Amino acid sequence: MMQACRTLVLGGLVGLWAAVALAAPDRLSPDQARHLLLRTGFAPNQSEVDAWVGQDAAKAVAQLVGSARLARTLHPAPGFVDQPPPVPYRLLTTVEERQAQRREQMAQGLEMKRWWVREMIDSRAPLQERMTLFWHNHFATSQQKVVRAQAMWQQHGVLRAHALGSFRALLHAVAKDPAMLVYLDGVSNRKNAPNENFAREVMELFVLGESGPAQVYSEQDIREAARAFTGWSIDADRLQFRFRPALHDSGSKTVLGHSAQMDGDDVLDLLLQQPAAAQFLVSKMWREFVSPDPEPAQVQRIAWLFARSDFDIALVLRELLFTDAFWSPASRGTLVKSPVELLVGTVRQFGVALPDTFPLVVASAQLGQNLLVPPNVKGWPGYTAWIDASSLLGRKRFAAVLFQGPDMATGQGAMQRAGGASLRLDAEPWLVAHGASSDREPDDIQRASIAQAMLALPPTQPFVPGTVAVSYLRSLMQDAVYQLK
Repeated sequence: MMQACRTLVLGGLVGLWAAVALAAPDRLSPDQARHLLLRTGFAPNQSEVDAWVGQDAAKAVAQLVGSARLARTLHPAPGFVDQPPPVPYRLLTTVEERQAQRREQMAQGLEMKRWWVREMIDSRAPLQERMTLFWHNHFATSQQKVVRAQAMWQQHGVLRAHALGSFRALLHAVAKDPAMLVYLDGVSNRKNAPNENFAREVMELFVLGESGPAQVYSEQDIREAARAFTGWSIDADRLQFRFRPALHDSGSKTVLGHSAQMDGDDVLDLLLQQPAAAQFLVSKMWREFVSPDPEPAQVQRIAWLFARSDFDIALVLRELLFTDAFWSPASRGTLVKSPVELLVGTVRQFGVALPDTFPLVVASAQLGQNLLVPPNVKGWPGYTAWIDASSLLGRKRFAAVLFQGPDMATGQGAMQRAGGASLRLDAEPWLVAHGASSDREPDDIQRASIAQAMLALPPTQPFVPGTVAVSYLRSLMQDAVYQLK
C-alpha cells in the first residue's frame, strides 16, 4: 500500500508540463517565477509571483538569496527566552518536581514551535526560513533528550544566524552548542572514557557522508577524533559552552592520516579540507532544491566553488538555482512537500486567517514532521518517505478541514482550532484573482490559471463539466500532484 501511494504521487507525472519552462531563462515568466518561489520558500500567493515576473533570472536569484541572507525575524521572541533558567535538574529531589519541570520545558518548546510557524507564514524572505529548517534537519537535535527549551532556542538562533552564511562558522558553532553537546553526549566525553557519538555523526551525517565506496574515514579516525573533542562541555547553570582542560586528552591524535595534538576545532577544519565534504553538502542541497538525483558534473563544479569560497552557503544556493537542471521541465514535480511546506505554503498561498498557529503545529506533527523533535540524529529522511497510506490520507484531510471550517467533526478539532482559532479557507477572493467565481463553472482559461497556480504538474483527475470553481479548487487540493513541488 505504501509503495502504491508513492507511485500515485510520483510515478508517471514528471515531464507532463514540458512546455511551461525553459532551462536557465533570461526573463522570468509567471510560471518560472512561481517555480522559483515554490522551490525556495513556501507556496507563493499571486502578488508574490507578480512581483518577480519579467525580472532578469540571474538578478532575481541573486536578490532572492541576498534578501534571505539579511533577513531578520518579524515577531518578538517567545516569552520564556528572557526568563531565569530553571532550577538545575540535579537539584530537583523528587520525581514530581522533575516531571513538572519537564512538562514546563515541553510547554515552552511548544511556544517556540508556534512562534517559528508564525515566522514562516509571515516572513518576507521565506528562503531564510527554509534554510533554517534545512539546517535543523541536517544538525538534527531533539528536545525530547535536550529537554531545556532555552537550549533549543539558542541552537535555533545559531542555525538562523548562519543559515546562508559560512558553513565553516556554522559547523564550529553547532559543535559547541549546548543542545548538540547534550544530544550527542559531548558533555560526557572525557579523556579516560571518550564518547564517540559526536565524532561519528560529524563525519557520517554533518560533513563527509555515511559509509560507501568513497568513504574517506575509518573507525579508527572516529576514535581518534573523539579524543580531540574530550573536555568540550557546558555550564549547565548558564547554558553556555565550557571547555574543561582537566578532561581533555592533549596527546597526539591521528585523523585522516594527519597526526598532531589536535583539539576539536582542528578536527572540524581537517574534515572540511576533504573534497568529500563540499561534494556531500552540495549533493544534499541539490536534493533539497533541485531534484532527487544530483548531476555529478554539476556537483563537482559547485563543490569546487564552495570549497574555494571557504564554504559560502549563499554561493551554493545561487549556483544551484541557476543550473539548467533547476529550470528543466524534467525537474518539475520531482520533490515532495514536507508537512511544514505543505501546511505553511497552503496558508500563505490562500491567505488563510490564522490567529493561532497551534493547529499547524499539531497537523505537522501528525503528518510526520514534529518541529524540534526529529526522529533521530539523521533527521527526517524526506522525499518519498513523507508519503505513505496514512500520511497521504492525513494530507487530504487537512485540505478538507480548510473547506469545512468550524463545523468540522470533533475528531479533527485539534487540527482545526485552538483557543478559538479556526482554520478555514475563504476561496472567493483567491478565485476572483484568477478570473473565476466560486459558484460558477470556470472556463478553460480560468481552469488553467487556477491549476498552474496550485500545481507543479497537470492534475491527475480530469475536470468534470458542471463543476463550479470552488469545487474545482477543492479537487485540485485533493489531487496527488498538490503534494509535489
